[in-house]
Amino acid sequence: MLKKSLNFIFAGIFILASFVCAAAQGLPDASTASGRPDPTKQTDLSDGIKESLAKQRIKKEEKDYQELIKRGEEAAQLGAELNKSLEAAQNLLPEDEKKLDRLEKIVKKIRVELGAEDDKDDRPESKTEKSSNARAAVKKIQEETANLLSEIKKIGRHSISVVAIENSNSLIKLVRFLRFNKNWF
Repeated sequence: MLKKSLNFIFAGIFILASFVCAAAQGLPDASTASGRPDPTKQTDLSDGIKESLAKQRIKKEEKDYQELIKRGEEAAQLGAELNKSLEAAQNLLPEDEKKLDRLEKIVKKIRVELGAEDDKDDRPESKTEKSSNARAAVKKIQEETANLLSEIKKIGRHSISVVAIENSNSLIKLVRFLRFNKNWF
C-alpha cells in the first residue's frame, strides 16, 4: 500500500513538473517591457527579407516626404491666393475664410509631420504677429508660407527643422488672428 501511494505521489510530481515546463515555454519574452520580442533582434529573417523591408521603409519615407512638399506647396498657393483676393476686394470674402480654414489644417499637418509634439507655442510673439492690420497679416501669411515651403524643401526626409516648426507656429497664429478678428476693415 505504501508502495502504491509513493507511485501515485511520484506520478503526480512528474505530471506537475511537465505542466510547469510546458507553461514556462509559453511565457512572454523578457527582452522588452511588453514581453514581445525585440524587432531589432530579428535573427531569423534572411538577408533578402531584411533588404526588402528596408526598401519598403525607404519608399514609404520618400512618399511621406513628397506629401509633405505637396502640402507646403498648397499652403504657399493658398497664401498667395489670400493676398491676391485681399488686394482685389479690399476685404476677405467667405471663400477666403474657407481658404484660411484649409490653410490652418494643412499647416497643422505639416507641423505634426515635422515632429512637433503639441499645438502650444510658448515663444513670445513678434511685432508682426501682434499686428492689428489684416493686410499686414495676410502679407505675412504669404511670406511665411513661402518660407515654410523653402524650408521643407531644404530639409531631407530624415531631419527635423526647428525653423519650419517655428514658421508653422507663426502661420497658425496669423490664421487664427484673421479668422477670429473679423472687424479690421
